[in-house]
Amino acid sequence: MNNLIRLPEEIRKLTEGKKYQENKVGMSKASVRIFDDSVLKIDSYRKENDETVKVMRWLSGKIPVPEVIAYESDDEYQYLLMSRVKGKMACDKYYMSRPELLVEKLAEAMNMFWSVDVSDCPRERKLEDELKEARYRVENNLVNMDNTEPSTFGEGGFKNPEELLSWLEENKPEYEPVLSHGDFCLPNIFLEGDEISGFIDLGDMAIGDKWKDIALCYRSLRWNAEGTYGGDVYPDVESMKLFDALGIEPNMNKIRYYILLDELF
Repeated sequence: MNNLIRLPEEIRKLTEGKKYQENKVGMSKASVRIFDDSVLKIDSYRKENDETVKVMRWLSGKIPVPEVIAYESDDEYQYLLMSRVKGKMACDKYYMSRPELLVEKLAEAMNMFWSVDVSDCPRERKLEDELKEARYRVENNLVNMDNTEPSTFGEGGFKNPEELLSWLEENKPEYEPVLSHGDFCLPNIFLEGDEISGFIDLGDMAIGDKWKDIALCYRSLRWNAEGTYGGDVYPDVESMKLFDALGIEPNMNKIRYYILLDELF
């Protein structure tokens, strides 16, 4: 996607003449234009994007997610203009070098999601839904083998994505539904000082299993501490401290399950 995309009239009027930067962080293939006070996300047409916007509107006033300013679509693309979340990513050096504060804020952020009453939430992504999508990806050779942990496949791991998928389908954990971010990684959590300023990359936000968010947060914290992203190593960051901050015992079987499931996406 590039600047040649013709914007819908309303979106064009709201953004015309404004300077922006292209966001290069994250795995999304969507075009993300960051303005001073707003963000424009242009994505290929997918029904799931309509559902994401419904959840964002439903969450307004409940937790700090971007406000939907305008949302339009055509036969090819969907255009979401939303307010910009201020602050620094949780993986910023400022927070990575302050591990006690970082872990406290990650736990607080997760509890924000868990505290939301989901009785009228317009979207749910059950494990069966995710496994169905994973099967589609495996059967259509969409799994990026270059973006998996070294131990997942090969000697000591699974032979291939097909074998991993079969294991996931045969070993489904108990479902513990909460409001789930869906990609609870440090770059998607924004902080200002000691406060949580907001959340981004909400494409998979829905009712889902609490351990998915825990697993992806735990892995993201570990990867950022080890220098997998950014190159800087933070030896004082202890990933297991996340569970102390949450006040729960780590269920490493569920954490491993959801990390392995994420390898197929």
